[in-house]
Amino acid sequence: MPSRPNFPKSFPSSVFIILVAIILLLSIVQTASAAEGQKASHPSEGLFLVQIVLLVVSGRLLGELMVRIGQPSIMGQIIAGIILGPSLFGLVFPHAQASLFPSNEGQKSMADAIGQLGILFLLLLAGMETDLGLAKRLRKSAAGVSLTGIVIPFTAGFILGEFIPDAFLPYPEKRLVTSLFLGTALSISSVKIVASVVREMDFLRRNIGQLIVASAIIDDTVGWVIIAITFGLAEKGTVDLATLATSVIGTLAFMAVSFTVGRQVVFEIIRWTNDNFRSDLPVLSAIIAIMGGMAIITNLIGVHTVLGAFVAGILVGQSPILTRQIDVQLRGLTTALFMPVFFGLTGLQTDLTVLADPSILLLTVAVVVIASIGKFGGAFAAARFGGYSAPEALALGCGMNARGSTEVIVATIGLSVGVLDEKLFSVIVAMAVITTMAMPPTLRWALARLPLREEERDRLEREEFESESFLAAFERILLTVDGSQSSRLATWIAAFFAVARKMPVTVLDVREPDATGEASETAAPSSSKAQAFAEELRQCAANLLSSAPAGKNMATESDIHVTVREKNDKLETMLGDISDAGHDLLFTGIEPSMGEDGRFSAALQVMTSAFQGTSAIVTARGALPDRPQSLRILLPVSGTERSIRAAEFGLAVAKAARAHCALLLIVEPRQVRAVPRISDHGNDHWDVLNRVGAIAEYYGVEIEKVVQQGPSPELSILRHARSGKYNLIVLGVSKRASGSLSYGSVADTLLQTTDRSCIFIETDLANAPPVAG
Repeated sequence: MPSRPNFPKSFPSSVFIILVAIILLLSIVQTASAAEGQKASHPSEGLFLVQIVLLVVSGRLLGELMVRIGQPSIMGQIIAGIILGPSLFGLVFPHAQASLFPSNEGQKSMADAIGQLGILFLLLLAGMETDLGLAKRLRKSAAGVSLTGIVIPFTAGFILGEFIPDAFLPYPEKRLVTSLFLGTALSISSVKIVASVVREMDFLRRNIGQLIVASAIIDDTVGWVIIAITFGLAEKGTVDLATLATSVIGTLAFMAVSFTVGRQVVFEIIRWTNDNFRSDLPVLSAIIAIMGGMAIITNLIGVHTVLGAFVAGILVGQSPILTRQIDVQLRGLTTALFMPVFFGLTGLQTDLTVLADPSILLLTVAVVVIASIGKFGGAFAAARFGGYSAPEALALGCGMNARGSTEVIVATIGLSVGVLDEKLFSVIVAMAVITTMAMPPTLRWALARLPLREEERDRLEREEFESESFLAAFERILLTVDGSQSSRLATWIAAFFAVARKMPVTVLDVREPDATGEASETAAPSSSKAQAFAEELRQCAANLLSSAPAGKNMATESDIHVTVREKNDKLETMLGDISDAGHDLLFTGIEPSMGEDGRFSAALQVMTSAFQGTSAIVTARGALPDRPQSLRILLPVSGTERSIRAAEFGLAVAKAARAHCALLLIVEPRQVRAVPRISDHGNDHWDVLNRVGAIAEYYGVEIEKVVQQGPSPELSILRHARSGKYNLIVLGVSKRASGSLSYGSVADTLLQTTDRSCIFIETDLANAPPVAG
């Protein structure tokens, strides 16, 4: 991750000097052209570009300043808009401000279009960051905190809206809808702000940090449903049972279909686009199309498009492939363009000069107090009733009292549909800014007081292991088959990982067609054979799931994704393309596995060279057991990092198959006799046993531990495999520079002499994908 530049101590003042200079310069230059643009029958494209560039640059500068003083960057973007709007720039230089941001509808609509797209992209990104698994794990506590924290400020805000004088309402006859908007604006936390502050403080994995984020997730989800329904009521102009029933039933039906059938549909769209398009960034286009389609559906059922964008983001975030790439691409587009423009336009529409009116200032204070006390009090009370300590409840109350982007979007929607006027809009934006800027320091103060519980420490250690795990970074499996026994064993191994790691699998039959266009070994076409292995994989996974004990992080049938790829090009070309499509782990089970020179076959050399990820060669020897649970796995280790990584691979297989597993630590006699050196730290055999034992404990696998001395590792492995009746050996290997495929003398000797099935897994650091942090 690149380091941030070292700005001088005078950076804050420099930001304001640069910002004022840009404003003045652009105002002078554009005054004449803006005036002409106003006279013209069409808006000025040049002025539109000036507005966008100014909002982006000023938002970036002030956002940087906010980050450096411990505030969310969107606060800087809102403040940049406020400075450019009637609150400051328009107050000091009214003519220049009017020229730079004219009020005619044609010119405003150009920037507003970017802002409206910005709302959808912000909600898409927020949905992708929503961890439904976290909310599900903490659903009881989080639901109590969230619902109590919503009901109290919502009720207070609704009552406030019912008693506001008519002078503050754009349409007094729509008071009910205005009250609903006001109640919602006071009650919903911003999951983006909450999560960013908790993550920044390294509390995201702490119990209370997870509860804060989970509660904010439920807040956001409930909030967008309320907004969608309220918007439907506002669009109708009146509130009646038919309108309400249509909005509620339509929303519930949309949510139900989205989180059942919609999950699979979204995944298939992403997978098909990724695997079949060769142009740049096809998946990003597919995601935008999904977001647009779901937003259109919510619009058709009479609720706001933001709900469709938010749910689309959740479904995209749950896709088991390409999540990191998608996140980076969308985050770049949204952060660089849509966020500063949308929040800048929000600031432009905010007129803080209205606070000079004592009645509006009093209303603003009341709104801030009601929002803060209601949200803090509701979350605090729910936490105490839920059995949390006073310091934890205090931290929870402080964490939930952040509005930020959510309230700004709510206020913008209310203004656009006419249920809020500019006065109420400015009041809500002021409340969002104040509560959001107060949240980080108060949350930091509260979190610093929390001790670490013993069970929490154990959980954090387990999560730390997972984050650094060899297997954690792999996303997608390619399974190459040729109809052999090795193919069947490789299919089992792929099924294990589909269950234990929830990894999608693509099956490719690599056999060459004969002259009749059919696979050489059977009369069945190649695609039919691949389909048969894909079906066997699904069946194996289903059997494992049906007999597995209930436990956290276990896959379900909906998590098993198996697709078939037909061989329609040169194998080397296809493997390169498949690697580019996000496959990073190759299981290859083909025969013969050994060439005439006693090393791995030329076909395996072609595949492991063309595939750009990590390869695992599966070779079956002897009869396979009747069922995967009958596997007996031997894990030879020597103390190297490579062998320990292979042990983790084998333990993951043992966990999924619920197979017996043994660890064989081979110690050469000279290692026993030698005096330990400083450079040997970490390779002591007791240290190795402890490290692998900790991995086994993480996976919940009981292992047999054997330490054996001998000058010949391959002989020790074979002897122990035969005496212990082990039928699968998992060995970590590294490619050797050679004219043919070789993984060193131990692997080559096992390939030539063993009568047991083997998996040779490449465990070099250079081959493994980077672990996402």
